[in-house]
Amino acid sequence: MRFEDFAAARLPGLLRYAALLCGDRELARDIVQDVLTKALVRWKRIGAMDRPDAYVRTMVTNEFLSLRRRRAIRTVALTHEALDGRGAPSVPDHAADPGAREDLWHRLTELPRRQRAVLVLRYYEGLTDNEIAETLNCRPGTVRGYASRALATLRVEMTRDSTKTPESTRPSDPTEPTHPTRIPSLTQGDPA
Repeated sequence: MRFEDFAAARLPGLLRYAALLCGDRELARDIVQDVLTKALVRWKRIGAMDRPDAYVRTMVTNEFLSLRRRRAIRTVALTHEALDGRGAPSVPDHAADPGAREDLWHRLTELPRRQRAVLVLRYYEGLTDNEIAETLNCRPGTVRGYASRALATLRVEMTRDSTKTPESTRPSDPTEPTHPTRIPSLTQGDPA
């Protein structure tokens, strides 16, 4: 497979994945651009692999995780036509959906980077714990620990916010029945 064919086929998915990791579409574009530049230089070796898409996804993950270690983020201006014009990828970007998921995505951006990466790889990319461990270069037990802590944090934050509703701030009427707040939980395989 030629690099150009690979990049054309995988660009929309890589952009969505990076946007979910970092929570910022412009930063996601920068990450994917840097990764594809590095992949082009090494394409002879990467293209010969059984799953070059998994390797490039690992590169995107590592690039995202290493952002904190850099002193400055370089930016390169791109044209509107290349990014959003007729030649841009036409696959819908669910990461930009401003609907009901906005609150969840905001909460995801507040998680530590590795916990966020595990949740995105598990629930968005649909990877198994072993595949996530390979991508993050850690053990499957570590992946499960990150996922457990991340989901627990999200549940606590959602519970905390649900108890701050205006109805809960008014004095309670002893004649009104009380109903426990249900906290949504994600199971493996459910989209986030």
